[in-house]
This record gives sequence, C-alpha cells and structure tokens, in this order.
Amino acid sequence: MNIFHEILVNQLAVEGRFISDEGELKKFVIIDAAFNMDRTLIGLLLTKKELKQKFFTQIAGHWVFDINLFVRYMENKNFLKDSYTRYRNKIGLTINGKFAKQSNEVALVWPFKDCILEGGQTEEDQKRPEIFFNEILAQEEIDQLTEPKVLVNWERYTTDGTQKVTDIKRGKNGIIKENLIIKGNNLLGLHSLLPQFENQVKLIYIDPPYNTGNDAFKYNDSFNHSTWLTFMKNRLEVARRLLRNDGVIFVQISDYEIGYLNVLLDEVFGRENFVNKISIKTKSPSGFKTVNLGVFETAEYILFYGKNKTRFKYNPQFVEKKYDTNYSLQIDNMSKDYKEWTYSSIKEYVASENGYTNAKEASKQIGKNNFIEKVGDFALKNSNKVFRFTEIGNDAGKDTIEKKRSSIANKGVVFKAEREGKDDRFILNGKEISFYKKKVKEIDGKIVPTTILTNIWTDIAWEGIAKEGGISLKKGKKPEKLLKRLIDMATKKGDIVLDFFGGSGTTGAVAHKMNRQYILIEQMNYIKDLPEARLKKVIGIKTKKADKLHEKIEFDISGVSKALNWKGGGSFIYTELKQYNQTFINQIEKAETENELIAIWEEMKIHSFLNYNVDIKKHDENIEEFKTLEIKTQKNHLIKLLNKNQLYVNLSSIDDEDFKVSDENKKLTNDFYEIKEEETVTQTKTDL
Repeated sequence: MNIFHEILVNQLAVEGRFISDEGELKKFVIIDAAFNMDRTLIGLLLTKKELKQKFFTQIAGHWVFDINLFVRYMENKNFLKDSYTRYRNKIGLTINGKFAKQSNEVALVWPFKDCILEGGQTEEDQKRPEIFFNEILAQEEIDQLTEPKVLVNWERYTTDGTQKVTDIKRGKNGIIKENLIIKGNNLLGLHSLLPQFENQVKLIYIDPPYNTGNDAFKYNDSFNHSTWLTFMKNRLEVARRLLRNDGVIFVQISDYEIGYLNVLLDEVFGRENFVNKISIKTKSPSGFKTVNLGVFETAEYILFYGKNKTRFKYNPQFVEKKYDTNYSLQIDNMSKDYKEWTYSSIKEYVASENGYTNAKEASKQIGKNNFIEKVGDFALKNSNKVFRFTEIGNDAGKDTIEKKRSSIANKGVVFKAEREGKDDRFILNGKEISFYKKKVKEIDGKIVPTTILTNIWTDIAWEGIAKEGGISLKKGKKPEKLLKRLIDMATKKGDIVLDFFGGSGTTGAVAHKMNRQYILIEQMNYIKDLPEARLKKVIGIKTKKADKLHEKIEFDISGVSKALNWKGGGSFIYTELKQYNQTFINQIEKAETENELIAIWEEMKIHSFLNYNVDIKKHDENIEEFKTLEIKTQKNHLIKLLNKNQLYVNLSSIDDEDFKVSDENKKLTNDFYEIKEEETVTQTKTDL
C-alpha cells in the first residue's frame, strides 16, 4: 500500500459509517456519500493536505470537490483489481462514465437475485463463495425471469424401459397425474409448475444446502449468510403457493442455520402455522473424540409448517418400544362374560409355564433380563387379555363416571361403560382395565409394542444407507424410513409430494413405493446418476430367463421395500427446462484455457442474449487487455455480460426460430401447460 493510499484509508476509517465490523472500508457507502456531497466525507478529505490537493480544485479562492476523480480512485484502488475495473470502463459497461450502481438515475430492483446466482454449482473442487449476478431489471424483465419455461428432452420410463412421451396423463380434475423428474434451476422450475400445480401439492420435503461448507451434492454449501437466506426465501415463497390449503412442508437443516430458517419460515408461512421442530439423531460418536468447541453434534432438525395449520389433519404415528412392565396382569377367563372375569400375574404364569415355582426363582435362574424378555413375548402374543389398571379422569364421559362409582361400591365386580364410536371401557374397583392391545401395532410389517411418536426421533438408523436405493452416496443421503414416516404423517395414496432439491432421489423413491404422485427438481448433472437412476431401479425392468416361461420384474428391494411389500411397477416422466444463456454459463465454467473462453465469446456475440449495456465493438477492440486478466476474472467477466433473464427459454418464446424448439417439444410443452396451438404467444429475440 503506497503512502497516499494509506493516508486515504486511515482518514476514511475515522467515520464509523464508512467502515465495517471487520475493519474494511464500505466502498459503496463512501461512493454514495460522495455523490450526495456528504459534509462529513468532504470535511475528512479537506483535513489532510495530500487528499485536498488530489481531490479538490481551487476556483476563485474556493476548493471544489472533484466527485468523478474521487469515485474513479475508489473503484480502482479499494476492492476490485485495477486492471479489471479499467477494462470494464473501457468496454462500456457504464452509463455516462459511471457504473449503474453508482448512479442516482437508476433504480436497482432485486426481485430474485438468488436465482441468478452462478456460484458453486460446479465440481466440488471449484467451490467458491457465491457470486451475485447483479442485474438492473425493469418490471417487465422480472416477469420474463419467472415466466414458465419451455420443456425438452422428454422421456418416460416404465418396466418396459425408456420410451418416448406421446401424451401427458391427467386426472378427472384436469391435474397432471404423472410422476415428474425435472432438470433445471429449481426456482425457475417451481415457477414453471405454478400454472398446473398451484394449490395442488399435499407435502413438500426439502433437504437444502446446509450452508456449512460441507455438502456432498456439489451445491455451494458455503453461501454468504444473507445470500443463503435470500436463496431460501424466494424458493419457499413459491413453494407455499404450490401447497394445498391442508398441505405441509418439512425442511431439514442442521444447527448452523436452524434459528434463522425458523424465523424465515415464520415470515413466509406465518408463526401461527408452525407445527413442530423435530430433532433427529443422525450419528453417534465413534471411538474417542476430543471436543474443543462444545459437545459432539449428533442432531439435525426438521421444521414442520402447514400452509393453514387448522386445515391439516395429522395421521398419528407410533414407534416401537420395549415391553412395558406395567402391563403385568391377564384375564384368566377371557371367553366368559366380563362380569365373571378373574385375573392373575403374567410373571407368575410365565414362570410356571417354564417349570419354575415362581417369578422370583425364574428371574434368578435364567437372569432378570431373559425372564422379562419371555414375559414381554407372552404379553405381545396375548395382548388382547394382558392389561394394567389406569386411573379414570373426571373428564371421562357420564356413563364412565357412573360405572366408576358403581365399581367402587361393588368391589371385585367388573362394569362396562359403552362409548359411541369407541371401544367399550371395562372398570374394576374404580379403575379402568387397559388392555395391552392398545399399545400393539404393525410397524414396517411387524407386530410390535409401540408408543406415540414425539418430536425427538432416535429410532431411525443412518448407518449403512450409503448404497440404499442402488446408488452410492457417502454423505447427504437420507434414510428411506425417514421419508416414509413423513409421508405417512401427512398424506394418503394419490397425494402429490414435491422435493425441489431432488438430490439422491430418496423422496421420489419412497413416494413411488407408497403410491404417491411425486415431482422432483434437480439442477445438477448428477440427476441422471442419482435420482433418475434410482427411480428406474424402483420401477424395475421386465426380464425373462431362457429357462422360464414368464417375465418377471427386477426391482429395488432395499430401504422400505420389504415393509411396503413393494413389487415394482409404475412410471415417471423425465424432462428439462430448455437452456439458453445457461448453456454458455456451463461452457464458461468448464473452460480451462483463455483460448476456450475467447471461442465461447465469439459464440456469445452471435447466439446469446447480452446485457443491454454491453458494447461488443469496444469489447473486441480491447481483447488484448482481456487476455491479461486472470482466468477466474475472465470467466466472471464473460458471465456478467450475459442477460440472466434468458438463462432458459421462456414459454412465450417457444415459436421463436432462434431457440430451435422442435415440433415434438412444442407439442409436449403446450400439452403440459394446456395451451392450444392457436393460443401460443410468440416473443422474438428482437422483442426482448
């Protein structure tokens, strides 16, 4: 840092408004102050002789502030590389010599600044902080940005393999009845779903980037905090519109953003629609670990909201539990009339059946735990006659209270209280005979003792799921049992389930096995290797061995397949948002040399949509200076030239010849949006 620059920095740092908490100058706050002739700023500059001589001119005995000179210096010296800043000035990316964000004549609109993010959607080793494509958008351009997109590369998969899509099935209400896997930016994908699925989705589950800097799905998992919140907010707002009035959303997250996400969901869905925060044990400490920064983290969380909580109907869930030793009695003569019932200890009965004099001897001889296990097995098999006594509250029904009083007055006599729509109550000596069968239910195909599900889940195994679904993923994959529980909680067969961070495809796989309709959106190229490949395995493929007469379906038997008695079958449609400028971004990201980038620029000049303030002639005149920039800066620069409203092809441009949409894709896109051919509106490249 030269002496003059050091003097300037130190002088500006005197004013608290001009310096961040990290001790760095707020360049654009200072520039804004300059344009507004801020008295404090001017006073600071006049105080130092070196600064006064540099940025002021003496006219008729008065010192006049040279605003443009000061702003140019700030742009050139503080944050951006000098060469890059000068280069951008030279090629005309300014308005009247000023960057647009410095001009008081330009209103900056940030409607969906997250959806025009480029940062981090590439290979893991290329991760870097998020980059905003800061664009100046007029209102009509904002509408273009979120307009539904053209859909291409349609395929249907069934047990007969991959097929062409010729039609799109709909239900009686006209709603699409197809399972969908959509590749593309998930915010724009959500907006493309709105015309067909607004107020139609029953359940949304998402497992977004946790913003921890460690993500297995190649998303940038190291956003700036404010960027991450914006990224989430824009998607959640559209997601809410897709939910039915009785629909719900589950968002899984770690400690890192849980508090902020909770507040954000309160804002989008309303605090009154918060249902639960579910804590999940996802891992256990293995071996000896030294913890320097707090206790070992073992939990993740699911935030559970309804679109309208009062309309949501919860399907009660139960979890397996060990035998409850309070259920220690049995009715000896269950087949007789209840008035003649007698009862005894099941511990004594089990001891006798196993050749012991009493329960105490049995416990001593075979061990307490082994004996209790035998008693528990007996209780489970005889749950219709095993019971415990429980208190009867004062809020019980009138008949129950009357029978309770009668039973107290008539010791040893069983009374029955009838209840409309519920099981009858049996009462003895003022207490209810509560049968164990109320605790016994079927879970994952097994009859087991259970207890009601709480908001702390420790019963779902996360170890050993890396290859679940026939696809390998060491981190980030969620257990199928987790998704089964969530889908059980909030849906019934035929309901629509949406996951717009498709990831490894767990949501779709489980929804398919549970006969729910599903929609997955995924932007990354691994969509073919993870969710699509996984769903193909779930559906299965017909095979016929040489020595067999009939075909059979080979399908995924992992995860919850056995519990659901899954046998394969069904179908899904795969399609993609048609890329346009996004294609150039992909090429720029993959480029490794300067020559490749220059070749891409040549294509961009002819075929891309460039920003309104790009002067192609000046850019080419200064191409040698472009070559002096670092390759990362070259990439950043070329991406900034592209109009981010045209990452994908808008539905309104489907007939524009520049986009080369095939007749087949036109038909299927129009079928998807239920647009008749004569209703299609054409928007040409020159109109944009």
